[in-house]
Amino acid sequence: MQVQPIGPLEKVHERPWATVFRVPLADRNVFFKACAPIQWFEPRLTAGLFARWPHLVTEVLGYDEKRAWLLLADAGIPIRESGNPPEAWLAVLPLYAELQIGETSQVHDHLRHGVPDLRIVSLPARYQDLLQHDLPLARVEIDRLRAFAPRFDELCGELASHGVGETIQHDDLHMVNLFQRGNQFRLLDWGDASISHPFASLVVTFRFLEEFNKLPPTDPWFARLRDAYLEPWGDRLQSTFGLAMSIGTFARAFAWTRQREALPPEVTPQFDIGFRSILRRALAHTLDPPAL
Repeated sequence: MQVQPIGPLEKVHERPWATVFRVPLADRNVFFKACAPIQWFEPRLTAGLFARWPHLVTEVLGYDEKRAWLLLADAGIPIRESGNPPEAWLAVLPLYAELQIGETSQVHDHLRHGVPDLRIVSLPARYQDLLQHDLPLARVEIDRLRAFAPRFDELCGELASHGVGETIQHDDLHMVNLFQRGNQFRLLDWGDASISHPFASLVVTFRFLEEFNKLPPTDPWFARLRDAYLEPWGDRLQSTFGLAMSIGTFARAFAWTRQREALPPEVTPQFDIGFRSILRRALAHTLDPPAL
């Protein structure tokens, strides 16, 4: 699809991994996203998801896979503007679970077209790769990571044995990427997505409810959202969910490591502020990992 702007494009944000512009048209605004090579897969992935899940994924007006360009309709406003209400996630998470279940048939196609592979079988090797990097942590923290490696391998084996199929995992499922217009919710920004354990999606969602909404870990909302999300998957999956969330905190760190490797050196120190927080959330699970 081609559009005719009636004025200059307005830069919404510029990041090392993507730049987004607001494009004024005669009757509305649309958004143009140019992805960096680190997430060249995003336009095709988003277009495919919209084609199959048009009531949940942001509307794709056009895309260019070779150039990694994406043209999107206006999806409304991010739910951050309304305070990141848990009620919004209660409505969306079962729909997102249905998307993930449906996308299990597309896993190999997604992988062939560049969606990062964070399947469980790959995670022990990625853990070892993480340890080879110059991490923004204290020496005692790095030592804890090294000591936990055998236990992490065991946990991955246990999670694999639970038999939940791996599928698309948004991995950035938070209040800035869920938009609302009226009663319609849409998910945006699939640039951090991977093929991984689906339940790990809520690592990010729950983190923002803790940090932004200041919900304590014992708040009943977490169990309520977990159960709403799990309902389409079937019964008696709470223990699988807990294990996936624990492993998912490490998988999140692996994904950030991939992004970090592609950054210009001058922006790495700023990136490492958030990366350090991600690593320390994973480290917390080395102190009290789930029992097998």
